[in-house]
Amino acid sequence: MALKQHLQQKLEQRLSPQQIQLMKLLQVPTMELEQRIKQEIEENPALEEGAEKDEDELEEDEYDDADNDEEEFDISDYLDDDADYKTQVNNKGKDDDDKVIPLSIDHSFHDRLHDQLNLLSLSDKEFLIADTIIGNLDESGYLKREIDAIVDDLAFSSNVETSEEEVENILKLIQDLDPAGVGARNLRECLLLQLNRRQDGDITKYTAKKILEELFEEFTKKHYDKIKKKLEIDDNDLKEAIEEIIRLNPKPGGSTKESSGNVAQIVPDFQVYEREGQLQLTINGRNAPELKVSRDYKNMLKKYAEGAKTTKSDKEAFTFVKQKLDGAKWFIDAIKQRQNTLLLTMDAIMNYQKEYFLSGDETKLKPMILKDIAEKVDLDISTISRVANSKYVQTSQGIFPLKYFFSESLSTDSGEEVSTREVKKILSEAVEGENKRKPLTDEKLATLLKDKGYNIARRTVAKYREQLNIPVARLRKEL
Repeated sequence: MALKQHLQQKLEQRLSPQQIQLMKLLQVPTMELEQRIKQEIEENPALEEGAEKDEDELEEDEYDDADNDEEEFDISDYLDDDADYKTQVNNKGKDDDDKVIPLSIDHSFHDRLHDQLNLLSLSDKEFLIADTIIGNLDESGYLKREIDAIVDDLAFSSNVETSEEEVENILKLIQDLDPAGVGARNLRECLLLQLNRRQDGDITKYTAKKILEELFEEFTKKHYDKIKKKLEIDDNDLKEAIEEIIRLNPKPGGSTKESSGNVAQIVPDFQVYEREGQLQLTINGRNAPELKVSRDYKNMLKKYAEGAKTTKSDKEAFTFVKQKLDGAKWFIDAIKQRQNTLLLTMDAIMNYQKEYFLSGDETKLKPMILKDIAEKVDLDISTISRVANSKYVQTSQGIFPLKYFFSESLSTDSGEEVSTREVKKILSEAVEGENKRKPLTDEKLATLLKDKGYNIARRTVAKYREQLNIPVARLRKEL
């Protein structure tokens, strides 16, 4: 087959490096932006923190620089791959304190179990079995792996032959460790382990134990009539026993500080507040850092541009400086565009939901989707989505994610468009005010909403109820 050449024209959309950089910066929250800026400053010596100076300040700095020629910036520090960088410096004054930040080192949940394990009198084989069991506990403190599987694990990985009975006996030792309930294989066993430690002849604890041992399924399904009939107790006895069970910890492993995971601090990107009946919008100062291009690099580029680049090192130096300056300018422009886009988008959201921000009434939230804001600010929907992602606003009602203000719409009997959030608010209030002895079913909730003018099917009510993390009527029943 003969080779052929031909010309072809086609239209493609290509994003510039600055556009790609802007899109990435738009979707990062405030805390991550700070880290991103620090990273860029470390990688690009032409980028500096601080505001740009005017002409008078520049002339004064140039006069100061003339007296400090020995500190002139040297590009060879960046071009020489074999540079011998200093790893230590001693430039502190005698009055400066050399402070060391202490590091907090805490034991994990499994480490604490190991510490208690070391206090037991165990043979090498028993210790290895116990160590294997602890290693198979999840973060909540439950043993999800079957006993026979642990026996196989010990045989294949550690060449230790044991029996299910021996592993069961070691498991009972672990279940006696703190916190109470650790090493359980299911919720029922976990609650019983805790309750057994609290047994002191109290009739309420005895009733609670009987419920967990014999009527656990009826308890989880809240079939209280069956429990009362089986145990021959009255409403008051049952209520006290249930309160005793509720006080138990269903996740003993999660009771320790480190097992609960690190709680991420929310830093609001915007603040909306009312002043004399008007809404005011401000952006977090961390989203608008003062950055500038290094004046040393500007002067250096000018010097290389005016001089004759005769050697290879001169050409490489000129290219290096120009790339770093262009990169610094691109990054500064991207940060400014990010700030403007954030303000423009949040201002549109604030004006669209003005009634809510002024009143704080959740039912005043209008139906709003990404397309509505995109049309107002004349930006693409994907851009609005990036802005709304992981961003928070502080209001007089609290701190909310921007996604909170977006919701779909539905029509009332009068044809008025209302937000689904308004319906969920009414639904939540109806559940809070219901008779807990006879909770409202989804069908009754749908009827209640229809009486208020919201024509919603029962399955839609069920969907909204699940989104609000509200259990079904049977599980909301109380004595």
